[in-house]
Amino acid sequence: MGNLYLIPTPVGNLEDITLRALRVLKEVDFILAEDTRTSNVLLKHFEIKTKCFSHHQFNEHQSVESISEKILLGANVALITDAGTPAISDPGFLLVRACVQKSIKIECLPGATAFVPALVVSALPCDKFCFEGFLPQKKGRQTRLEMLKNEYRTMIFYESPFRVVKTLTQFAEVFGNDRQASVSREISKKFEQTERGTLAELVKYFTENTPKGEFVIVVAGMQC
Repeated sequence: MGNLYLIPTPVGNLEDITLRALRVLKEVDFILAEDTRTSNVLLKHFEIKTKCFSHHQFNEHQSVESISEKILLGANVALITDAGTPAISDPGFLLVRACVQKSIKIECLPGATAFVPALVVSALPCDKFCFEGFLPQKKGRQTRLEMLKNEYRTMIFYESPFRVVKTLTQFAEVFGNDRQASVSREISKKFEQTERGTLAELVKYFTENTPKGEFVIVVAGMQC
């Protein structure tokens, strides 16, 4: 029986990958990647010649059974996503569950993920927090926000540049204009930026400055 390795990949700077991750990627029988075109940039940079196959949200339901069977037969497989840790707002959960059901050994290497540095630099309490990832775009979005209205822990959200202003505006409407928050973008990249302030101030800033890049929004919990 082989192993499944979950390998975090850099969210920006390629130097953020670990030595162990590079070794495993070179040693496994094949790599599953969310987007092989994106992953090939990383693999080529580090001269990793391991075969790479697509594994994304549109095919993972159909492929987890065959992949887990290959591992049962002895294949060692690494799963990577475009950036960050697999299964965190990315494909991975279904394959992990299938492997657990077959008693396959799973190793998740520690490494890059976007929300941890965004939380730490937010200057908001980080002893207790809840990770919400991407909110529903339509159905269930308002209901979810109302459920979080009384959340006392710091809240973390992922968002695209096209919806940042809309999301911050909705946060201000539900949580209040004066709720403290932090918005980080392009973490570990050349144009990394973090803006802090009230939700009203952040709405104003990103209305006047066109959002670009991938965003992490950190919002203070309700004060008891």
